[in-house]
Amino acid sequence: MAALGWLTPRRRSATARSVLAGEASAEAARKTSQEAAATTEEPQFPVHGDVRAAAFFDLDNTVMQGAALFHFGRGLYKRKFFETRELARFAWQQAWFRLAGIEDPEHMQEARDSALSIVKGHRVAELQSIGEEIYDEYMAERIWPGTRALAQAHLDAGQKVWLVTAAPVEIAQVIARRLGLTGALGTVAESVDGVYTGKLVGEPLHGPAKAEAVRALAAAEGLDLGRCAAYSDSHNDIPMLSLVGHPYAINPDSKLRKHARELDWRLRDYRTGRKAAKVGIPAAAGVGAVAGGTAAAIALHRRRR
Repeated sequence: MAALGWLTPRRRSATARSVLAGEASAEAARKTSQEAAATTEEPQFPVHGDVRAAAFFDLDNTVMQGAALFHFGRGLYKRKFFETRELARFAWQQAWFRLAGIEDPEHMQEARDSALSIVKGHRVAELQSIGEEIYDEYMAERIWPGTRALAQAHLDAGQKVWLVTAAPVEIAQVIARRLGLTGALGTVAESVDGVYTGKLVGEPLHGPAKAEAVRALAAAEGLDLGRCAAYSDSHNDIPMLSLVGHPYAINPDSKLRKHARELDWRLRDYRTGRKAAKVGIPAAAGVGAVAGGTAAAIALHRRRR
C-alpha cells in the first residue's frame, strides 16, 4: 500500500478496494476449483494390495439381468423337469407374492416346498452339469458389462470377489466360476449321498441372512469389513450393504435408490430407457423366483406354439 501514497485519499481508497476485491476473487476461484476437484475425483478404489478387503456382489439384476432362477427354470422346463400342472401351481404362488406384496409365512413355506420338489430325488451332480449348460444357453449374454468391470477391478487389485445370492449355491458357484470370481454364497438345499431331499439347510439366503453370511465369511477370511465393498440392486440387501465401508447401489430399486441418496452411497445404473426399473424378473424372498421362472417358461412356450 506504500506505493499508493502519491494518490489522493479517495483514489487510494478505491484502489485498495480493487486490490482486495481481486485477491478475494482469486482466492474464491482457487477454493472453488479445489472443492470441485475433491468432489469429482474419487480416491483410488479398490486399493491395490489390500488383502484385508474383498467385494461382495448380489446376483439378480446386479451382476446379471433378471433372476438366475428364472433362467434356470427355463432350462429345466426345456429339459422336461416339470409338468404343466406343476408349472400352473408355481405361477399361482408367484402371483400371490406379486399381488399381496407381503411375505405371508404360510404361502412362503408352500412356495419353498414347491420349489424344492422340483429337484427332490435328483442328483446334485446332475443339476450342476445342467447348470453349466443353462449358463451358456441363457445367462452368459445377460451379464451386465459394467458390474463385471467392477468385479474385475477388485480381482485386478488382488482382492477376493464373492457372489452372495438367494439362488441355489450350485447355480451361484457355476456363475462365479464362469466369471472368474473367487466363489459364491447361496441357498443350500439338503442332500444325502449326493441326492436332493427336498429340504433346505436353514432358510433361503435372503435379506438379513446375506449380511450374516458375509459377516461369517469375513471373520473366517480375516477381512476388515470397513475396507470391503458390497454391491446390490435391492433394498432387501440394505443389511449387507450397511456392513461394509464401501456400499454401492447397482441398478437400484426405488427404495434402495432413496436410501442410498440419503446416506450418500455410490450409485451405478447400467440400464437404459424408461423401462430400466422393469428389467428382469424380480424374485420374492429367493423362492418366488422359481415360480416366476416357471410361469415365464409357460408364457414363452405358449407364444412359440
